[in-house]
Amino acid sequence: MTALPTHVRCVNVNDDHSLVIGEQPLPKCGAGELLIAVSAAGVNRPDLMQRYGLYPPPADASPILGLEVAGRVAAIGEGVSGWQIGDRVCALCNGGGYSDYVAVPAGQCLPIPAALNDMQAAALPEAYFTVWHNVFERGALQPGESFLVHGGSSGIGTTAIALAGAFGAKVFTTAGSAEKCAACESLGASIAVNYREQDFVEQLRAATNGRGVDVILDMVGGDYIRRDIDLAAEDGRIVFIAFQGGFAAELNFLPVLMKRLTLSASTLRAQSRDQKAAIASALRERVWPLLARGELQPAIDSVYPLEQVADAHSRMESSEHIGKLILDLQRH
Repeated sequence: MTALPTHVRCVNVNDDHSLVIGEQPLPKCGAGELLIAVSAAGVNRPDLMQRYGLYPPPADASPILGLEVAGRVAAIGEGVSGWQIGDRVCALCNGGGYSDYVAVPAGQCLPIPAALNDMQAAALPEAYFTVWHNVFERGALQPGESFLVHGGSSGIGTTAIALAGAFGAKVFTTAGSAEKCAACESLGASIAVNYREQDFVEQLRAATNGRGVDVILDMVGGDYIRRDIDLAAEDGRIVFIAFQGGFAAELNFLPVLMKRLTLSASTLRAQSRDQKAAIASALRERVWPLLARGELQPAIDSVYPLEQVADAHSRMESSEHIGKLILDLQRH
């Protein structure tokens, strides 16, 4: 690769929360890290929350937005093996993804499957790490079980539909329009319930002959917590990863006891390097072969040049997207 620059483009957040293209010094590649020349970055809802001061980054994280990237290895830190300069790579970042270069712990980096381009690869890390950890590790979803993900048209939702289906689950979802429901069903959901028009508890209880759903992935919270508990099957698992509908709910815990339910919650960014590396290792072993064979593909709503990052954020704020939003950092 060419010589590394001293300063690189990045997206800065102004005091009024507007976004502007600026510069930062080239990130340092520390021990145990890879420096990635970024060609594409994923846009995620935590980016919007951080932009508006609602999701401060951890003390040791870059203040630059961006939690996932794809590109090529530009430098290799001390103690890192298995990578060469120029290798194609995608990574879960600790921040800093909205930049031409980002330094990432090597354990959070994965090779880009040959079947995918860089825009597709940038759609993988945040959603795949999140879904694998919460649905398959915390939720312990097994082949033949039923699975519900709320917000099925989101980046997490489309990923959860595809992954759960690939591993033999019967997949249900909720979405907010007929168009989104149709898209979810085209991705593999057996039933997509339009929550604006139908009661998902009633619909999915009927679809499971009264048994309920084994694993539920919830990004909504609020009143959905109670409804998830009502819908869950005996020995069901409910995993919360966000609370877009509110943090508080009044609950009757008797069904939790009677049905032996497990409720858990997690965030990805706060987990340690070792925990994230363990998730990456599991993905490489269990999921990456499916991507390499073309059996899985990320659903991408739209791609924006870096200069249009504000438009990408507006698209996410509208909640009209179906699949992932990607920033193209290539210089055309």
